[in-house]
Amino acid sequence: MASVMDMDISPKLAKKVYGGDGGTYYAWPPSELVMLKEASIGASKIALEKRGLALPSYSDSAKIAYVLQEGPNCGGRAGIVLREATKEKVVAIKKGDTIALPFGTVTWWYNPEDTELVVLFLGDTSKAHKTGQFTNFQLSGSTGLFTGFSTEFVSRAWDLPEAEADKLVKSQSNSGITKLKEGLDLPKPSEEDRVGMVLNCEEAPLDIDIKNGGRVVVVSSQNLPLVGEVGLGGDLVRIDAHSMCSPGFSVDSAYQVTYVIRGSGRVQIVGIDGKRVLETRLKAGCLFIVPRFFVVSKIADADGMEWFSIITTPNPVFTNLAGSSSVYKALSPQVLEAAFNAAPEMEKLFRSKRTKDAVFFPPSN
Repeated sequence: MASVMDMDISPKLAKKVYGGDGGTYYAWPPSELVMLKEASIGASKIALEKRGLALPSYSDSAKIAYVLQEGPNCGGRAGIVLREATKEKVVAIKKGDTIALPFGTVTWWYNPEDTELVVLFLGDTSKAHKTGQFTNFQLSGSTGLFTGFSTEFVSRAWDLPEAEADKLVKSQSNSGITKLKEGLDLPKPSEEDRVGMVLNCEEAPLDIDIKNGGRVVVVSSQNLPLVGEVGLGGDLVRIDAHSMCSPGFSVDSAYQVTYVIRGSGRVQIVGIDGKRVLETRLKAGCLFIVPRFFVVSKIADADGMEWFSIITTPNPVFTNLAGSSSVYKALSPQVLEAAFNAAPEMEKLFRSKRTKDAVFFPPSN
């Protein structure tokens, strides 16, 4: 097995898997983004056109869904049937919405608007059929589960005449995504159903807010309870023009999976023995994974940068290596002098810097 130090961890764009008039399903193949397999993470997204419907399905992986884009009227909808539930929850979805989807959850997604609806899925594939990618099981359509049963079994299961059972199974010719016929509509969303199911990261209270630096909303079991069942945490990070995100690492042996939503910038990742394993540019639409305990830092371009990440623990903790919360600030002066083989004057200069800045560092000019 190749060492993670030798793996290609450069950011990648998603590939089209299938699609039609109703929209497209994209995924990041582990053959191209090899860290997906190493981290047992899957990544995909759907882009639904007007009246596009992602047919009801369930997955072999627990996931977090994040809404990347929707129409001006916030008309997108999601249907969610949790394990052992007898009724679906129907929620309106809008940009910034985060939904935790535990094992066994059945979902459908619908876009009634002219503007494309785009939803990102990141999840744990450690128990999946194929490590590093999702396998979705369709409840209907040309690849629906009941297309594999004999007409006799379908007829008995649904208590329908065989002719009607056969007709029902074969009536939806599309696979995965379809376009709803004119005149048809789906159930209206309920505000009550959103409670406890959806967290909007763009409207939630900020966990970190640095003027001219950046802002963070952390997704954890505290503000989205089902995250605990999924076993993942997350965050939405927005940094301003030319700001820097402090070098840091996850202390809980977790992988960090990052999708760039908007803007552009640079990233560096440093791993074992101080070796820089990645130095590249980031742009919207790319995905990359930070290996466990590796240190990552980013600097935004003039247009700033925004990203959504999942962390493979429901309540992530990070250690920063710069700024007022830096672990270096916790070490005694004598230890720092010895560690860096530095004079006391240099240690004092080092300690006097970044005494108020935490996590994000605005440009100096």
